[in-house]
Amino acid sequence: MTAPTLFTMYREDEKRFNMNMRITRQKNIRTIELFAGVGGFRIGLERISSSDEGYDVVWSNQWEPSTKIQHASDVYCSRFGYINHANEDISKVKISDIPEHDLLVGGFPCQDYSVASTLKNSHGIIGKKGVLWWEIYRILEEKKDKAPKYLMLENVDRLLKSPASQRGRDFAIILSSLNSLGYAVEWRVINASEYGMPQRRRRVFIMAYKKGTKLYKNLQSNTSKDILTKDGLFAKAFPIKKVENNHIISLKISDNLVDITNSFNKKTPKQNTFLDAGYMIDSIYYTSKVEVNYNDKYSVLGDFLLDEKEIPSEFYIDDEELKKWKYQKGSKSIERINKITGHKYTYSEGSMGFPDSVNKPSRTIITGEGGASASRFKHIVHINGKYRRLVPMELERLNMFPDNHTVGVTDSKRAFLMGNALVVGIVEKLGKKLLEEI
Repeated sequence: MTAPTLFTMYREDEKRFNMNMRITRQKNIRTIELFAGVGGFRIGLERISSSDEGYDVVWSNQWEPSTKIQHASDVYCSRFGYINHANEDISKVKISDIPEHDLLVGGFPCQDYSVASTLKNSHGIIGKKGVLWWEIYRILEEKKDKAPKYLMLENVDRLLKSPASQRGRDFAIILSSLNSLGYAVEWRVINASEYGMPQRRRRVFIMAYKKGTKLYKNLQSNTSKDILTKDGLFAKAFPIKKVENNHIISLKISDNLVDITNSFNKKTPKQNTFLDAGYMIDSIYYTSKVEVNYNDKYSVLGDFLLDEKEIPSEFYIDDEELKKWKYQKGSKSIERINKITGHKYTYSEGSMGFPDSVNKPSRTIITGEGGASASRFKHIVHINGKYRRLVPMELERLNMFPDNHTVGVTDSKRAFLMGNALVVGIVEKLGKKLLEEI
């Protein structure tokens, strides 16, 4: 029997188990997963769900507009089934087709969130076409009083600094639009490896709480210092060292999204207005730099490698190919010519650690991790005198996914899917703390 068949049998058993969990669970948080990829949020939330309480994913959406074959959606459905999963452009989904839910989760792309104009004779807005943040906004706005009480979102950390010409403008638009819909917001930039996870991956995580919820009231009733240091959800899930009042920046955000688009941070465009931790309530945001306070076990790359007997021969690098890898990883200066102006310039880059240390957390997995061609950014390990690339299962482990989660597509595509994924352990910690708080 082939591995995919065994894998399918295993998934069917797990689906039956999850279905039984949904039937017996008394306190469930109805959840929808947007831009679902291969289900990183869902895995993290279901891992910390029990027979008494937990998260039920009642609807999911995954659509990749640039590819004919929907690899991520296919993997998602092979893991979790086709029921209540929409493999279509989210902008074409009717809000009435999205079931009521308590929690909305998703890793939305970092794009230009600027607003084109306000809609005439209404309080609505027109965001740039194809920008997926506005699809989240559309769901929240059209659901009205049935909009979810909580949001859990993820993005690259540069969201807090984009665009370069108006640092923080895009995040200000997000905060202001959520404020207009009645939400308070917490955020934190988290490097997974700093909290004992196996990959150095910095991402900003965003939690939002609807007015009237316990977590909203918590932000209202505590000082900014206490929320950032000990009383906020992020402070409880991901401890930091004490933040002093004189290190906290506090400013008001305009409720005019067009004004933010045109004017935010114009006077000091290179100054960071949003730092690695913060929260916003009633149009006022508070933000500060933070220092991690973690005293538990740390993970390293070597902990997650397979036995060399399990590594296919094509992942090893011969002596001739090794020269190409060493060149890519080494320092270099290359003379280039601007195709438009004809101007000559020197492109330089420093050397990278080669091979990757098995005694440290891995570097960030990127979408181009797959394939045998030499690359500056792919991982290479040196085991028993041999150099090799990482296999898909090892990449899954570094994102804290189940082994063989992406079986069913090519090795290169599996690597691509992991480059687009998140570190599941962060979702677990946030989901566990959210469950405890509500």
